[in-house]
Amino acid sequence: MSKPRAIYYRRMSYQRDNRALMDRLFDVVELDDPRDDGDVLAGTEVLFAPLGFLVGAQKMDRCGRLRAIVSNTTGIPHIDVEAARSRGIAVCALHDEQAFLDTITPTAEHTIGLMIAAWRRIPAAHRAASEGLWDRRPWGAPRMLSRMRLGIVGYGRLGRKVGRIAMAMGMALQYYDPYVPGGVETLGALARQSDVLSLHAPSTPETQNLVSRAVLEQLPRGAMVVNTSRGELLDVDGMLDLMDFGHIAAAALDTIDGEYHPDFQAGFRGSRVASQARLRDNLVLTPHIGGSTLDAWFETERFVIEKAARALGLNDTKSVCGSA
Repeated sequence: MSKPRAIYYRRMSYQRDNRALMDRLFDVVELDDPRDDGDVLAGTEVLFAPLGFLVGAQKMDRCGRLRAIVSNTTGIPHIDVEAARSRGIAVCALHDEQAFLDTITPTAEHTIGLMIAAWRRIPAAHRAASEGLWDRRPWGAPRMLSRMRLGIVGYGRLGRKVGRIAMAMGMALQYYDPYVPGGVETLGALARQSDVLSLHAPSTPETQNLVSRAVLEQLPRGAMVVNTSRGELLDVDGMLDLMDFGHIAAAALDTIDGEYHPDFQAGFRGSRVASQARLRDNLVLTPHIGGSTLDAWFETERFVIEKAARALGLNDTKSVCGSA
């Protein structure tokens, strides 16, 4: 019996063993990115979906035999879930897999790392020391994190994990999440009571520019902002303006609005945020590496591949997957 055809895009960079598993399960057509797939969609049953490229109703209809859309991501803004549901197409991602996701911890770990790196200006201190300047006096942080208040925007899986680590460090914790009881009632109220504001809300139409300049202005003077969720949640220009005024003392960003656009890289170096990061020792940028540990990559990729195989009724997946 022939294997189901799958389209996989090299830009997704699945690890070697997972890529080999795909070949055992599916007849894989490998392309660079979705701008190259026009001629091969018709017979596709499994479509791997990279962020930044919409899989909407029109694309689904071009895949007349499509049965599963696969993305090893917790957020799926690039997939029209309602269009998939109405066509009987399974969405094989991580957004609805809380038990599994509870075992995946690197983004929460990275959030705490960024918080400490920006507040203590660790990258700049490292550069100074590596250049032979062994002097602690320029690098004193304003105060201990254990005496600061952490405000979490979005108290889901990651917000809770970050909160537990922060409380173990001695930080006071509060959160804003309209879907979780027990938090503060408004985002503005959270900002007014937070020395550190950490973003963990999902990307939806309702959360675009959620943490606006108006919200940031309500932070106490000398506060810090950390974003490891999605770039479109945060008004970065407003944040940079407030850093210019000294109102925000430090910031750390792992995500930037527009980062999944195919042409993002070409203009990023000249962007305001990248330029400011080269000039400031209190602004730390990382290229969306929050979830980037080899074991997390392997496990999340493997999980959605197996999920797609089950959706297609490939009942021998356990033995196939065990042979990787």
